[in-house]
Amino acid sequence: MDSGETTKQKRMESNKRRLIGMTLDELRQEVKALGMPAFTASQIAQWIYVRHVRTIDEMTNLSKENRRRLSACFELGTRAPLQRLESVDGTVKYLFPACEDKFVETVFIPDGDRATLCVSSQVGCKMNCLFCQTGKQGFEGQLSAADILNQIYALPEADRLTNIVFMGQGEPMDNLDNVLRATQVLTADWGYAWSPKRITVSSVGVKNKLKRFLDESDCHVAISMHSPLPAQRQQLMPSERQMGIEEVVELLKNYDFTHQRRCSFEYICFGGMNDSVTYARQIIRLTQGLECRVNLIRFHAIPGVDLPASDEKRMENLRDYLTSHGVFCTIRASRGQDIFAACGLLSTAHKDGKDTHKNSPQTNV
Repeated sequence: MDSGETTKQKRMESNKRRLIGMTLDELRQEVKALGMPAFTASQIAQWIYVRHVRTIDEMTNLSKENRRRLSACFELGTRAPLQRLESVDGTVKYLFPACEDKFVETVFIPDGDRATLCVSSQVGCKMNCLFCQTGKQGFEGQLSAADILNQIYALPEADRLTNIVFMGQGEPMDNLDNVLRATQVLTADWGYAWSPKRITVSSVGVKNKLKRFLDESDCHVAISMHSPLPAQRQQLMPSERQMGIEEVVELLKNYDFTHQRRCSFEYICFGGMNDSVTYARQIIRLTQGLECRVNLIRFHAIPGVDLPASDEKRMENLRDYLTSHGVFCTIRASRGQDIFAACGLLSTAHKDGKDTHKNSPQTNV
């Protein structure tokens, strides 16, 4: 096949619809439309979400004719990562292709028997948080459920995963339909069959969307707080104007976080800005009556943003004060600082054509 035919073939394949990301009900509708037996939908779902095949031809309990019919309209739809950066601490950051020649980051974080994957939900982000590189990119597009799940499906370490967190690029509640579809596939009996306790979805707090997520999903929720004071939080996070942290907390108090589901607050510590006992007292006041935990996070510097990082002692004092006053609090370990650790740095560097392996180990995949 010459290069012209190869390009034409790739273009034809790219026009096919992707099977990954489809629910069982959607597969049933599609096989019916193709004149295939209804039970083949369950077979296809098992091949994709249980056996994790890479091609339709591997679905060997479908007849050759049914595989041909399926292949005429669909592709499995997986996309291999474009780049791999591995940290000295074992953390691995991947760059995945997404919609319309865009790119998103996914981070694999091994820690003893636990292995967490941080996935992205959007290309860029509308929230424009001061401390986040992704927000500096602006909003470039929504990830489909297929794009979200591909970060898991095509991950080389996929069989090691114990937990998934939607804390990568983008605001999950701003792409709620596709996030809910992805979590449905991950937790459904016909899908990955994961417990919702293995999945955490983060949010800055998006009016109406956060409530819908809490009503329709049993996954854990993590709220980006970063300051308990509305005026300061608005300076750090413009989204405070649309749904303030006090409104977010009042909403959360309507839900049960005492048993299976967990509520947590993410709190980046900025030196001398939000890491004193004064702020600890305000966090205690704000969260009173809500079963929750607070995760303190070290600030990873990003270009063009002059925010100070808190030191270890101040973070420990903040943690100890909160813990002694009944707020479960941890300091999250920094991982992958040598591989563009801050969210959005790798994709920005790739977009700008910069050399991302100058100071970091890299493997092109």
